[in-house]
Amino acid sequence: MKKILIAGTNSGVGKTTISLGIMQALTKRNMRVQPYKVGPDYIDPSYHTFITGRHSRNLDSYMLNDEQIKYVFNKASDDADISVVEGVMGLYDGIGIDLDNCTSSHTSKILKAPVILVINGKAMAASSAAMVLGYKELDKDVNIKGVIVNNVRTKTHYEIIKEAIETYCGVEVLGYFPPNNEFSLESRHLGLVPSVEIDGLKNKFNSLAEEIEKYINIDRIIEISETEEIESTFKLDNFIEENKVKGKSIAIAYDKAFNFYYRENIELLEELGLDIKYFSPLKDNKLPKSDYIYIGGGFPEIFSKEIEANVSMRESIKEAHENNIPIYAECGGLMYLGQTLLDKENISYDMVGIFEGNSKMTTSLKRFGYCYGTAKGDTVLSKADEMIKGHEFHHSVFETEEECAYVMRKERDGKVVDEWEGGYSKNNTLATYLHTHFYNNLDCIKNLLNNRVDKYLEEGNN
Repeated sequence: MKKILIAGTNSGVGKTTISLGIMQALTKRNMRVQPYKVGPDYIDPSYHTFITGRHSRNLDSYMLNDEQIKYVFNKASDDADISVVEGVMGLYDGIGIDLDNCTSSHTSKILKAPVILVINGKAMAASSAAMVLGYKELDKDVNIKGVIVNNVRTKTHYEIIKEAIETYCGVEVLGYFPPNNEFSLESRHLGLVPSVEIDGLKNKFNSLAEEIEKYINIDRIIEISETEEIESTFKLDNFIEENKVKGKSIAIAYDKAFNFYYRENIELLEELGLDIKYFSPLKDNKLPKSDYIYIGGGFPEIFSKEIEANVSMRESIKEAHENNIPIYAECGGLMYLGQTLLDKENISYDMVGIFEGNSKMTTSLKRFGYCYGTAKGDTVLSKADEMIKGHEFHHSVFETEEECAYVMRKERDGKVVDEWEGGYSKNNTLATYLHTHFYNNLDCIKNLLNNRVDKYLEEGNN
């Protein structure tokens, strides 16, 4: 099994650019590359998917246990030639100071994947060895097999860094990459702009791969990636068999405004027998006929004018709600289901209007990070007192008098460090800022499937 994990010393060191370039270089060699991202990120995986033609997967130790991570990895990598995992933040950064709590290093140990460490070589020589040695020695169970030096302009400078690291650390240096603004990707308030919004990506990534091949030893990376197989004890067969449905469908919002989904969530719905019907809140006139509706996160604030203009779609969704079709919405989906959305220019746009409230864009992140919610009462996903894990990552607040559906808590090093209320439930509709992975609580899917009603379809609406 060929697999590698590309980690950085810190956020902003260039691991995403290096990871994308390596994925593209491997793909251009006609290899089937299976990409992954450590943590809850949705945007980086969209680039992985664009490059490789295969859905990138999130390996998130907060929402998935070790066996579930191995299950996700094995299932997606089954027919791949090589698996490339992009790390999150710095190699040892996670929740608190526990090195095995949601870190890239812990993920590498779960997968038994060799680590390639990306460092910033600017303005350093032998000191680079001290940096690499620290990362090597902090957790000796982490298999750091190679180093890539980013942000180095000349081969002479690179050779000094390479000699220092290999002499003092005993770690192979696999190449370097010079600074190049041509390969920078556009950003906005939640990070990189999603791949679905950018034209000309194919040419940009082909050029990136050509540069990567000039400076980084791709052949050696392939050799290093050959490692042992891993096995998982996690199984879904019994759950799927016990909860299989027939003749049912789910409408899933997917376009430039709404595209933040864990791929496993959608695949689990398919495996349970649901027919997936994608629709665009931006362009389609109305919902497809369906038994359930799922609206993920995204950037409704960027496309609020188009959303407001699509009156028939907004009316179609509200009608589905009034007819008790189960609707589950996350983050951007919550913003969409409110009455109005106020953008950064203080311009107000009409939304669906299921919940009495207004989304308002903010200048800073709100409730950023991992958290969990305990249901105050029954919702389409949760029975009272059931818990759902997830993460929040948004630049908006939802101002409303609606009663909240969950008590939310954030923990660090075993202690509750923040507590608030969030999420809104009305009839068979649930909307919350919380992004969740269905594997962490399979009862969510049971609850959703059991909330379906026939009235809407029987009357021939929609």
